[in-house]
Amino acid sequence: MRTSDRTPKSELRPEIELSWRRCRLSGLGPAAPDLRFEPDGVDRRSRLVAAAQPVLEQLAAELGDTGYCVMLADRESRIVDVPIGARKLRGMLTELGVVAGGVFMEETTGTNSIATVYELRRGIAVHGEEHYLEPFKRFSCYGHPILHPVTRRLEGVLDITCLAENDSTLLGPFLSRAVSDIEERLLHTARRAEQRMLAAFQAASAGHGRPVLVLGEGVVLANSAAVELLGPVDHIRLRELAADLGGRDRETRPIELSSGRTLAVRLRAVAPGADGVLFEFTDPGETPHRGMARSTRPGPGTSVYVGGAPGTGRATMVRSLAGKRRIVALDASKAAVDGEAAWLAALDAAAAGAPGLLLVEDAHLLPDACAVHLRRLMERPGPWIALTGAPVAELRGYAAVLAAECPARMELAALRDRTEELPALVRAMLEDLGAGDRVRFTPAALAALAGHPWPGNLRELRTVLQTVLAHRSAGDVTPRDLPPNYQVSPRLRRMTPLERAEHDTIAAALREHDGNKLRAAQRLGISRTTLYNRMRALQMTVSNS
Repeated sequence: MRTSDRTPKSELRPEIELSWRRCRLSGLGPAAPDLRFEPDGVDRRSRLVAAAQPVLEQLAAELGDTGYCVMLADRESRIVDVPIGARKLRGMLTELGVVAGGVFMEETTGTNSIATVYELRRGIAVHGEEHYLEPFKRFSCYGHPILHPVTRRLEGVLDITCLAENDSTLLGPFLSRAVSDIEERLLHTARRAEQRMLAAFQAASAGHGRPVLVLGEGVVLANSAAVELLGPVDHIRLRELAADLGGRDRETRPIELSSGRTLAVRLRAVAPGADGVLFEFTDPGETPHRGMARSTRPGPGTSVYVGGAPGTGRATMVRSLAGKRRIVALDASKAAVDGEAAWLAALDAAAAGAPGLLLVEDAHLLPDACAVHLRRLMERPGPWIALTGAPVAELRGYAAVLAAECPARMELAALRDRTEELPALVRAMLEDLGAGDRVRFTPAALAALAGHPWPGNLRELRTVLQTVLAHRSAGDVTPRDLPPNYQVSPRLRRMTPLERAEHDTIAAALREHDGNKLRAAQRLGISRTTLYNRMRALQMTVSNS
């Protein structure tokens, strides 16, 4: 009798049964894996590897030369490394494609705790006979997703594998603890990465109008010239160039934009191992650095405008960018209450006090006379100035002029457009309210919150949490514990305007070519791999065609 026949379908756990069904629908047979290798796609200098390295070293010390292997896979479900494992076990797994660059997806390697975790985005154990492929049935494995603590996007998968006879229920908690340590290290580096990207953008933008763009994980910084130059398809192509940069720190190459214009683009990693890439565009016939005043200090000093709807965390973002620098803040709305003369006197006094950063909140509310004075202050050598206000598209008059004077501009999306961050935001706010270790929002409650339009953004979310804590001081929060207006059905995650533009562009190309992804990728001028990656990121249906 075949091994797979010993596990009747009725005995499979529901999540394993669904995984087997997906494997069959993909055309994969149970006899052997359909191995695929992408060794050139492995980035050993990524932030995931940097965060995981110390944790993996600790695991190696704890496990020693026992009968277990630990594997790290990246966000594309590629094996990055197998740093821990007994030699015999490693040799057995190598024959099954467990090597750097091996692609572990259900359509290539069946049901296992890397591929199925990648599919489900949650931890899972796969015991012996539960594996879809015959060669894997002698193993048991535990896998857990590594999620970015800010964006909640998948960064990778950590797996521990052993022979089925060495299985232990303690492997799950052991692995979960290690993943928590990696995510904690990712959190510590996230804010520093944002500051490095802003500093690089400010330095590249200073003193000229050449298009400058920074692309990072969840971060897009663009000056006005870049906004006018680049379309959605160009952003997809540039992300492909950034991925191809690999271990190199910089390169210059020509690029044909969707407008038909050909420019030279100089791209470089913001910092070794960082996820941000800086793009500078020049006309091929232009002499490099002509008429260009470069900043010699890649740090603060260039004005920044942080726009967004009220409650999106504009001031919080500025404080994050400022780091440990002293901030002096002025509220622009008080100019109408205290009088323009009094407000201007306060502005001059604050600037003269040489703060690390001078913050003007709600700058779009400034009277014209105050806005003109502030603009002149920004043109002179002085403190680093940051402005917060309405979204740039909504600015008029002198408020629009002030924003245009800032070489760096950041737009904060409304909470309804980034509900994937809700779990992290809720945890952070609960900790701030002193209930982080006492209260847990269930997935159903988080899904209900994700269905709300959030016109009040983060302030509204904080008010909802305070209301919940008034009658639920400990334990699990379910949808019934939420205020009545928030007990709604979940909805699909809304996209940012850029994501929507990318989604519509890809969808149009697929319709034009009857769903053929190879021809659609050629039409867009990108590789099929990039097309698949963007479709997964935008939650578009991906099938083999």
